[in-house]
Amino acid sequence: MANTDSFIDEVTEEVRRDRLFAFFRKWAWLAVLIVVVLVGGAGFLEYRRAQAVATSQAFGDAVIAALDQADSAARISALEAVDPPGAAGEVLLALLAAGEAAEDEDRVAAAARLRAAAEAPDLPVRYRHLALLKAHLLDQGDPAEARLVLGVLAEPGAPYAALAEEQLALLDISEGDLEAGIERLRRLEIAAEATPGLQQRAGQLIVALESGAALVDTAPEPVAEPDAGPVDPADALGGDGALLPPTDGDAADGAVEDGTAAEAGTGDGEEGAEAPADQ
Repeated sequence: MANTDSFIDEVTEEVRRDRLFAFFRKWAWLAVLIVVVLVGGAGFLEYRRAQAVATSQAFGDAVIAALDQADSAARISALEAVDPPGAAGEVLLALLAAGEAAEDEDRVAAAARLRAAAEAPDLPVRYRHLALLKAHLLDQGDPAEARLVLGVLAEPGAPYAALAEEQLALLDISEGDLEAGIERLRRLEIAAEATPGLQQRAGQLIVALESGAALVDTAPEPVAEPDAGPVDPADALGGDGALLPPTDGDAADGAVEDGTAAEAGTGDGEEGAEAPADQ
């Protein structure tokens, strides 16, 4: 009985072994294929990653070399000669070249360069909007067209919607619609996507506009004052040692260089008296 059971067990083991070998002969190629695909895919991805790193390093080196040129014209020419690795690299070159052109007082050409770069079909949205916003800051162009572009940039969810909304507010104010501009600025003050700096800037602008300040496009040119030379104290003081009143009649707070200060004012047609702060 024991011999019979042993024989049956041996036969059963042989049958299992034959079935296992048959399964391997039938499906071993699939296992080998899976291993080859995994190893080959990993190798190909690593090769692509190495190629991308090398391309990026070469692009960065070329950009750095271009920016090391002596003057703006040479830097712009060198940047134009750099071969960008893609649409994002092309926009980066356009931004750098626009910055150089703006420093060279050619803001219109810089804005045109950015608008041309933003036309790339496969350009990511954040780069396209950045190029258009920067182009508007350099050269507004036609107000109606600028409003259309800023309207697209200020759509909810856009990467630079808050900045575009600020530019729309400034555009409203420059066109004389003060109420609409202030309303946009008030929305910016509480907008979740606005940075603290932008919210503070909007609040300061609201205060300035409501106090009667006017919006100007450019800062006034500094007026060079003639060098009058050293002031003789005898010329600045009267015979009794009191400060002379302002010649233009305006109220002002003034201080003399020796540490004495006086307050001049106007009221009922009479000039305020000056008193030394300390003697």
